[in-house]
Amino acid sequence: AGSRLQHEYVPSAHLSAACTCLAWAPAGARQPPSKDGPQRKKRKSEVTEVDKQLDILAIGTAVGSILLYSTVKGELQSKLDGGHDSRVNCVRWHQDNCCLYSCSDDKHIVEWSTQTCKVKCKWKGDNSSVTCLCISPDGKMLLSAGRTIKLWDLETKEVYRHFTGHATSVSSLMFTTVKPMNESKPFDGITGLYFLSGAIHDRLLSVWYIRSDRKEKNAVMSFAVTDEPTFVDLTVSEVKEEPVKLAVVCRDGQLHLFEHILNGYCKKPLTSNCTIQIATPGNDGDSTPKPVPILAAAFCTDKQSLLLVYGNTLQPVIEKVSLNTSESHICLVRDIQKVLSLKTDAALTKVKTPLVNSDTKVLVPGIPGHSTAVKTPASGKEKKKNKRKPGETEESIEERLGALDIDVSKVKTPDGLPQTDSFAVLLVQGLESNDAEILNKVLNTRKENIVKNTVARMPIHAVIPLLHELTKRLQGNPYSASLMVRWLKSVFTLHASYLSTLPDLIPQLGMLYQLMESRVKTLQKLSRLHGRLFILVTQVAASQTVQDVPEVNQTAKLVYEDDSSEEEGSDDEMIADKDSDENWDEDEEKEEQSDEQDMTVEKEINGDSDLEPENESEEE
Repeated sequence: AGSRLQHEYVPSAHLSAACTCLAWAPAGARQPPSKDGPQRKKRKSEVTEVDKQLDILAIGTAVGSILLYSTVKGELQSKLDGGHDSRVNCVRWHQDNCCLYSCSDDKHIVEWSTQTCKVKCKWKGDNSSVTCLCISPDGKMLLSAGRTIKLWDLETKEVYRHFTGHATSVSSLMFTTVKPMNESKPFDGITGLYFLSGAIHDRLLSVWYIRSDRKEKNAVMSFAVTDEPTFVDLTVSEVKEEPVKLAVVCRDGQLHLFEHILNGYCKKPLTSNCTIQIATPGNDGDSTPKPVPILAAAFCTDKQSLLLVYGNTLQPVIEKVSLNTSESHICLVRDIQKVLSLKTDAALTKVKTPLVNSDTKVLVPGIPGHSTAVKTPASGKEKKKNKRKPGETEESIEERLGALDIDVSKVKTPDGLPQTDSFAVLLVQGLESNDAEILNKVLNTRKENIVKNTVARMPIHAVIPLLHELTKRLQGNPYSASLMVRWLKSVFTLHASYLSTLPDLIPQLGMLYQLMESRVKTLQKLSRLHGRLFILVTQVAASQTVQDVPEVNQTAKLVYEDDSSEEEGSDDEMIADKDSDENWDEDEEKEEQSDEQDMTVEKEINGDSDLEPENESEEE
């Protein structure tokens, strides 16, 4: 009632074999005679007290042995060995004859005699490991389940019925009715009963019906829950009209309550009448309420209230809750932190630390009135610092390596740069830590073979982050872009097969593709502009070379005059004058033409730059 730990048992074999399953012996179970001398006779009152109290607990272990532990005496009573070779999955007590049934991963079911602690009978239960057992209400039949469910006759050890079962291994089996619903036929102890099964990773609890004929092998109905069921409890209906109440605790910490009259076949899975969750109040410090997992739940004897076990498995809280199934969803608010934290704090607060007020002055000997700052021992770091002698500086890592006799020069390569395999490691580290310094060091290498080797040696998972980093850097200045293209080229040539297997490749590389497209689009215009500018520049250069040529002196070095006649001479002079005049005019025209040409060249240059301003900027 107080949810306190009452008893704790740590078996000596707990290190070699973990506990895998538990089962309480029925209250009237006779204990095996103890080996230490004759037993004294018990008084009547003592016998009745012992009969009422649950005492013996069967503990199955991972190595195949079963321990019988008496909680009253607080000691181990006996150990059942030799039945199983591997992990025990389930133990069940028989109601009347104190036999114990166990099943294991070794595919066998064993019937034990607890009086002699020996194997009574052992038989193969399934082709795979048997995970769960359940004994029928009258004690004559046994249900076993691995993935298929079998109903065994305990006298003959033969399969009486066979059910299809689940896709995964069954984790819980329970009979849900004691009597059959139709009272017309005499009851043979098993026909007409319903039982329930749940499996791991299965969000449906199936209900099966035991018929007189062997035809129907499938489940008659199922209950839907939110996660794999970890704990199931139910109230068995005694009367025909009374519904079966079912409490299912799921792995996600929710509790589902079902109420249903089992009366034949139902096609759709039944949903819960009520779901119960527990959460912390989101008030002090932490504003968001956190869910508290429910670990187990059990109906009380009045069938109207539930015992809930919730919180932490080491220190669970047990609470009685009355059922109010009118609401479909109940969320109980419990401050589990207070309950737990108070207990832990109480144990720790034996050491008292004095409270130091900030206004107080601590006087030290020496100069009168001199006060020192109060140092509170904050952490271990300060203590460590105090151990170092005053005036001593901390050793560098190189000195420490020297002390360890590790040659530092061997670690560094002659270039001062690491080798390519360490380049790949550096690259991965840089990508994971997003360290710009490391990435710059690696990605700014110009050597083709280093780039190739690094990309070849880098692990597959770093390819996509590297591509994202390269995409980011391509958008930067053109100098870095030209370096990044080398990396891109080697990534695509070496890791193309991996990249083509990625389902989300298009969104991953979309940005890079668009970037490339936009760059390639301007290539045509740029090449045109480049051509024009090239022509202009060559023309300008050519005209400059023409201007630089020194002018030839056209005047005659020597004139030879014939003395034959003065007339002819005068005529010749006239012709020469005319010629020189004409030449003069031609020279002027030539100069004007060359001036005009220069103007047109300048205009063309200016005109071109006016026409395509964007191209000019791109060329820049």
